[in-house]
Amino acid sequence: QVQLVESGGGLVHPGGSLRLSCAASGTIFNDMGWYRQAPGKERELVASISYYRATNYADSVKGRFTVSRDNAKNTVYLQMNSLKVEDTAVYYCNTFPQVRNWGQGTQVNVSS
Repeated sequence: QVQLVESGGGLVHPGGSLRLSCAASGTIFNDMGWYRQAPGKERELVASISYYRATNYADSVKGRFTVSRDNAKNTVYLQMNSLKVEDTAVYYCNTFPQVRNWGQGTQVNVSS
């Protein structure tokens, strides 16, 4: 199975930006998704992208987040702008819609 490693999280003030990366150990032809889980809440899909870069976003992040992928580098990205406190969560990448094993994710904290 292909391994996925998330990175790029951190602490940022409301209105700030972060860029998350998801590095895969090999080529993935599946659609990919970014998921997040906030404390005390269920994991939710934030954005998805096909192999040929068709994208979809949750209503809560439309206009603020941009998902992209570089297939030559086996990497998926999530650019997060205009961050809100409610975006605070652990962010994970995985295949979509059928997920594989979850990695450790990367923590995003939005706080004033």
